Amino acid sequence: MGTLYLVPTPLGNLEDITLRALRTLKEVSLIATEDTRTTGRLLKHFEISRPLVSYFEHNKLARLERVLDELASGDVALVSEAGTPLLSDPGHELVQAAIERGFQVVSLPGPSAITAALPASGLSTDRFLFLGFLPRKAGARRRFLEEVKAQPATLVIFETPHRLLAALADMVDILGGNRNIALCRELTKLHEEIWRGTLTASLQAWRQREPRGEFTLVVSGAAPPPIWDEAQVEAALQDKMACGTNSKEALRQITERSGWSKREVYAVALRLKDSGQRIEES
Repeated sequence: MGTLYLVPTPLGNLEDITLRALRTLKEVSLIATEDTRTTGRLLKHFEISRPLVSYFEHNKLARLERVLDELASGDVALVSEAGTPLLSDPGHELVQAAIERGFQVVSLPGPSAITAALPASGLSTDRFLFLGFLPRKAGARRRFLEEVKAQPATLVIFETPHRLLAALADMVDILGGNRNIALCRELTKLHEEIWRGTLTASLQAWRQREPRGEFTLVVSGAAPPPIWDEAQVEAALQDKMACGTNSKEALRQITERSGWSKREVYAVALRLKDSGQRIEES
């Protein structure tokens, strides 16, 4: 039985390919690739001659059995047009099917726009959330951003040049214009560029120029909730009780807004009296 190798290929600079990737491409029986032209040029540059089969988004299910049949007798390499396979590229169904049929799947380390952009962004790398490409349609894109706007992790997003301005405008509106962003364009290529600033400034800047190339956007995560001092918590409790807000609801709202725990807010509430009543813990 063969092995399915997931082989990263250069984003642009051919020197980024690894020795292990070159050896694997030379030894496999078949290379399944998202773009036979791009991969063909790569193989020609490194003087590698191996059979190629196209495997992309619109034919991946039709080609699935062909690749699995090849695995029954030999090794197969899966490559994307550039970077690491499966990261916003086709291949998930193939990997899943190969595992189910008992074939070994080996992922090689190598080039990725994610790991190239994130360290160079200047933003936090402690935690990050990779979102792939944002939805094409405006309504779906805005709903998607609403779902992730409270995430404290740094956001990493792929975007095409013709949708860049619409995506930035929606991010300013939903995530907030004061968040920091690094727009990483044409990574490892001749015209590589990293633009850094706020979301608002990025929208203004890129409205003045024509976006070209593939973009990886790195956006700072949501700021932690504000931490109120005790005087602010007391004032908010008094205001809620004076307005007749339900005790449980008052505790919930102030807990969410203050950055205090529910028990801490309740302890403050016990010290306050309004019309001789106390807020009861739920």
